[in-house]
Amino acid sequence: MPSITLDDGKKINYKKPITGEEIAKSISPSLSKKALVIKVDNDFKDLSTIIEKDAKIKIITIDDDYALELIRHDSAHTMAMAVQELYPGTQVTIGPVIENGFYYDFARDEPFTKDDLAKIEKKMYEIIDSDPPTRREVWDRAKAIDHFKSIGEHYKAEIIDSIPPKEEISIYYHGKWHDLCRGPHLPSLGKIGKAFKLMKVAGAYWRGDSKNQMLQRIYGTCWRKKKELDLYLERISEAEKRDHRKIGKSMDLFHFQEESPGAVFWHKKGWNLFQSLITFIRETQINAGYQEVNTPEILDKSLWEKSGHWEKFKDYMYTTETPDERTFAIKPMNCPGHCQIYNQGLKSYKDLPIKISEFGKVHRYEPSGSLHGLMRVRGFTQDDAHIFCTEEQVTEESVKVTKLILQIYKAFGFNDVILKYADRPKIRVGDDEIWDKSEKALLEAIKVSGIKYEINKGEGAFYGPKIEFVLRDAIGRDWQCGTLQIDLNLPKRLNSTYIDSNGSKKVPVMLHRAMLGSIERFVGILIENYSGKLPIWLSPIQVGVLPISNEQNNYGKEVINLLAKNKIRSIIDDRNEKINYKIRDHSLSKLPILLICGAKESKSKSVTIRRLGSDKQEVMKLTEVIKVLSEETKMPSIVSK
Repeated sequence: MPSITLDDGKKINYKKPITGEEIAKSISPSLSKKALVIKVDNDFKDLSTIIEKDAKIKIITIDDDYALELIRHDSAHTMAMAVQELYPGTQVTIGPVIENGFYYDFARDEPFTKDDLAKIEKKMYEIIDSDPPTRREVWDRAKAIDHFKSIGEHYKAEIIDSIPPKEEISIYYHGKWHDLCRGPHLPSLGKIGKAFKLMKVAGAYWRGDSKNQMLQRIYGTCWRKKKELDLYLERISEAEKRDHRKIGKSMDLFHFQEESPGAVFWHKKGWNLFQSLITFIRETQINAGYQEVNTPEILDKSLWEKSGHWEKFKDYMYTTETPDERTFAIKPMNCPGHCQIYNQGLKSYKDLPIKISEFGKVHRYEPSGSLHGLMRVRGFTQDDAHIFCTEEQVTEESVKVTKLILQIYKAFGFNDVILKYADRPKIRVGDDEIWDKSEKALLEAIKVSGIKYEINKGEGAFYGPKIEFVLRDAIGRDWQCGTLQIDLNLPKRLNSTYIDSNGSKKVPVMLHRAMLGSIERFVGILIENYSGKLPIWLSPIQVGVLPISNEQNNYGKEVINLLAKNKIRSIIDDRNEKINYKIRDHSLSKLPILLICGAKESKSKSVTIRRLGSDKQEVMKLTEVIKVLSEETKMPSIVSK
């Protein structure tokens, strides 16, 4: 006789084993209609699941967070049903839920087209309208493999064969159509609703291995309500307009080419922007007590083996063997090099904390299919730093880092930031006492920040807990940029020590810290956030001087020389073109301020100011303009506390 504890604490005793569906009906008929699945203790189960023992349960409805994952998962199944009905002989492989939607990989000789997506979507509506019921069966492994082979589903048979022996082989039926799946699923497909849309087709290798067959992946998005879908599609449309690759080209900032995939060719203006970011971070770090260093980009394999990176990371490292038969790797991260600098000379507890920073260029092999402009590259620059400190200093230093990162984001105009805290995973190094101290230190840093945070239970690194800093941009997208990680492992592996107050050798705690993360990626985020209209202090070219005719070219040169003396980045456009053409041209390249010089301005030693995004113009004396622009273009100053 199971005793069921509901989510509100109420207990109900049942005389016999009972299903989730029956529990929902016993609570209220309206809840029964809304019920999607049931949460039993900490596991989500189908409503048809029989509960035989005492348990804490929650009935999941469309209003619960998990509901969105459910309807997306069932949408993937519905899409697979539609595809196999429309295109017999197509094999289905895997179809998981992803952020904002779902996808399914298909094996089919003929490529899917945009017209096919419209047909599949229409068929999905028909399936949902017919509302086929869902049921789950558990099959014998051998039977399942034979069955899927017999119907030509060789990929499914391979998946089943790879499932660990102790796991159940669960088959879900939606009407007559069925698929291998862990579940859970909605009681019927009609509960999905119609707030979904198929977005695109892409190639994907079977099991993500380029040696395997290329499959076709259809992506879809799915939401609870049509209003949510419409908002998402609007955001996607806006994101396409803001694509940093298009804007970067129109602003003449950078380009990519096949001779060096995943590496950036920075143009003059783009490099100005890149260096402005570095200058800002460099000055901020110096004020906060960091020592900037530079470490070699190529290091012997032996150091990577000692640090543990070779075992876990070698497939992503670029390596080379020299004529003297030594193996070297281009660094994928900076931390082992920073330990080598720390290890030079004896360190006392009085010397700690020691803060080492580097704008380190790192290289990681990313699959070609994952490369995406500045957002996903193979060579990038980290604003990396490592803080070597005592256990007692961890809390104070973590608070300082958190405050500094939030101040920096604010300077870039990002005020909506979420912290994600990840604590100890099951497999980890270090004893529980040190983990307790480390986790407490990071939580304290988060609480001091006073901003909202989420807990990713058990998602910390094997060497220590971490905080991820996630900022939200102008169109509501989240970007994980900064990190703060406590490392209880690497300093010990690389023999980093200090002498404590008792004269004994101790291993310091190492804090890994990045604020922007990849500077290349952060440039991409900035471009898309501002749609190219960067804050004037960051703009590669801050002012454009536009003589109206050749007669004003000399005055234009006088203006630009004065701007240069005041360290205002500027250009002069003395082309023999009409002024309206020049204004339009520089507006398209997102130049923030235009100073127009005509006959009247030349005579009165003034300029007409025109700002990007505004049709208004203002005439000002040149001396006053220089004074105003010197303030506007000044880099923000962050005072470390």
